[in-house]
Amino acid sequence: MNNLILIAEDEQQIADVLDAYLTREGFRTVRAGDGHVAVELQVTLKPDLMLLDIAMPRRDGWEVLAEVRRKTETPIIVITALDKDIDRLQALRIGADDYIVKPFNPVEVVARVKAVLRRAGLTSSSGILRYGDIAVDLDSYLVKVEKNGQSRYLKLTLTEFRILAHLAHQPMRVYSRSDIVDACLLGGDALDRTVDSHISNLRKKFEQLDLYGLLSSVRGVGYRLGGTD
Repeated sequence: MNNLILIAEDEQQIADVLDAYLTREGFRTVRAGDGHVAVELQVTLKPDLMLLDIAMPRRDGWEVLAEVRRKTETPIIVITALDKDIDRLQALRIGADDYIVKPFNPVEVVARVKAVLRRAGLTSSSGILRYGDIAVDLDSYLVKVEKNGQSRYLKLTLTEFRILAHLAHQPMRVYSRSDIVDACLLGGDALDRTVDSHISNLRKKFEQLDLYGLLSSVRGVGYRLGGTD
């Protein structure tokens, strides 16, 4: 499994449990601690599925569910302490694909996630990492860009591909230069300062296809796929 799951949950402990169980099953995850961030990440990352809490700050789950459903068919599983039938019916009416009441068994949540993805035809092959408009094929070493109804391929060096694939495994996670060196760079190329050069080249190649803001730098830390500089 390499589907990307957006966990929209403001309770850190619950988010940690969901993250751990989903990651163990091979899913990629990204988190949103409030409703506003959840909507932003849904737009920019285009996750395969969203796990959505209702009682969240800034924008509650009802508002997030309605807005996301107006714009996309991204599968959404509501996870909430609201256990009344009227709440369940409202969620399904607005467009939720499933409804899970807290406290929950995390094993069951993972099973529900898999079931919803299967129904939506979104179970991805283990060799494909998707992020927004790009798909990174780990088996063929190809990166396809699908934008405005057109499909194009990025021409990357082996090191550039390795770096992009490494960042794509966990979007929004910040990787230090030394992390990237250890995971992606080969032999004599293994110097921290060379990472900056490779990232710069990747950005230029993205921009040639009108893709901006995919790679972000975090001052004093490193780089991530997603977010803003």
